[in-house]
Amino acid sequence: MHWIILLIAGFCEVGFAFCLGKAKGLVGLPWWEWMGGFVLFYILSAVLLAKATEALPIGTAYPVWTGIGALGSVLIGIFIFHEPATFWRLFFLTTLIVSILGLKMLSSE
Repeated sequence: MHWIILLIAGFCEVGFAFCLGKAKGLVGLPWWEWMGGFVLFYILSAVLLAKATEALPIGTAYPVWTGIGALGSVLIGIFIFHEPATFWRLFFLTTLIVSILGLKMLSSE
């Protein structure tokens, strides 16, 4: 169950990165709305990470959480914000995925 909570926390990290990207260049009420989403996802992500670390080692949970956030943020950047999908970006994204899976496989939970 704690791995599911950690996965949701990672997706919330992706959510706050998405909101931050959408707020870029905006002013007024639209900026405040996206920043409100940013704050909501940020708090939810941190609370869920704390909950997951009740049973998972911090040395595993934190890198997996940040890895999910990094992976999701890069994919959102490529598919939604039309950032470049260069060979090296995809190569290092692949190594990140392998590292996250490796940490999960080596975890005692």
